[in-house]
Amino acid sequence: MADSAFLDAAPPGDLVEVGRVVAAHGVRGWLKIQPYSPQADALLNAPVWWLKAPDSNLGTGAPVRPRGLSVRACRRQAGHFLAAQADGITDRDAAESLRGHTVWVPRAAFPSAGDDEYYWIDLIGCDFHGMGDDGPRLLGRVEQVLDNGAHAVLQVALGAPDADGVFQPLPDARGRQRHVLVPFVAAHVQHVDIRARRIDSDWPADF
Repeated sequence: MADSAFLDAAPPGDLVEVGRVVAAHGVRGWLKIQPYSPQADALLNAPVWWLKAPDSNLGTGAPVRPRGLSVRACRRQAGHFLAAQADGITDRDAAESLRGHTVWVPRAAFPSAGDDEYYWIDLIGCDFHGMGDDGPRLLGRVEQVLDNGAHAVLQVALGAPDADGVFQPLPDARGRQRHVLVPFVAAHVQHVDIRARRIDSDWPADF
């Protein structure tokens, strides 16, 4: 049973969701992992992963609590997948029972980014400023980072904070959230301030 493999420890307070279990890998309990980003160093290097069951697996209405799993080995596979071996997961049935679990690691486990390098998880939630006729203008907030094969692309939810600082989305005529996709390249993005949660660009405000 996979449940017996989990550690009896409380999860850290700085967990970041970085991937999910998509299948068993082989017959000896290895897990096939789909990272959310090609930057998978945190997954490759973290000695403990924290797995969170899908809400649909519980059916109790109780909060889903991540549980720790000691990782013995992790390697890259074709198609940007990872294969991992964890203590206590010794057969295919135990591995398959974890299908759909999301995988979390502490933010402290991420290696330091180099100059002009950023983890995608740090870009999500940043206010995105473009350029209007009267100068820089807040366009929205980074909701997701995508990979088109050549570079990252910022998916920006259009909107602005209200008087209380709560972000309010800008809907279209049908009430759906409006987005803009911005290539995360130097030609468009001039400055990133992770501490201030701000990205400045030349992206036209009326695009």
